[in-house]
Amino acid sequence: MADAIHALAGKAALVTGAGSGIGRAIALAFASAGARVACADLNAETAAATAAACGGVAVRCDVSSEADARAAIKQTNDAFGGLHILVNDAAAADPSGTVVDCTADDWDKVFAVNVRGAFLMSKFAVPLIAASGGGAIIHIASQLAHVGTRGRAVYCATKGALLQLAKAMAVDHAADKIRVNTLSPGAVETGRMLLRFGEIEKARRALAPLHLLDRLGLPEEIAGAAVFLASDAASFVTGTDLLVDGGYTAA
Repeated sequence: MADAIHALAGKAALVTGAGSGIGRAIALAFASAGARVACADLNAETAAATAAACGGVAVRCDVSSEADARAAIKQTNDAFGGLHILVNDAAAADPSGTVVDCTADDWDKVFAVNVRGAFLMSKFAVPLIAASGGGAIIHIASQLAHVGTRGRAVYCATKGALLQLAKAMAVDHAADKIRVNTLSPGAVETGRMLLRFGEIEKARRALAPLHLLDRLGLPEEIAGAAVFLASDAASFVTGTDLLVDGGYTAA
């Protein structure tokens, strides 16, 4: 396997949702592995903070906007002279509720970021990655792409869609030397947990027992898996999903 310290040496990467949580951890891990990283986020300040921490480039981007997605890819190319890795981590804050509870507008907003965003970023990234000699695209999905849970209909639907999008893209772009996979975390200790539980301790009490390892994941653990998928260590891995879920889906 590739030396983790140099696993991405010479590679240019763009990570969406890089301002916080898993996206930030991935951007930092990529930089530590030798990549030059464009840190994209809807929040320009958090994107800049992550970029400063990893010596990268900050990109303010609404991934659901075609113009923003195109501009983000161009800005990355202008900065690095190419692109080898795209990570689609940007995700909307999804409302709790069944399909009866969810409004059509809420449904569309979550799909716009989680799925349309991955589509748009990939649409403009694929030609550049191909022109750069190939590389990897990673969609950040979820263990809830595999199993359902109460009150998360729209979230489960979007994450399931990413699994199929990755498979189709893997088929379409293998000849371009582009590997496409999904990475599915279990519950991870990020700020998103506070949206539902208010306190991280409440999230731990509620969710840790659902994982065989009896704890929540850490952003750095997901980032390590992303480095693997982006590196030559995963050169024979495409069209699949890597579950990093602490055993959530095993039992």
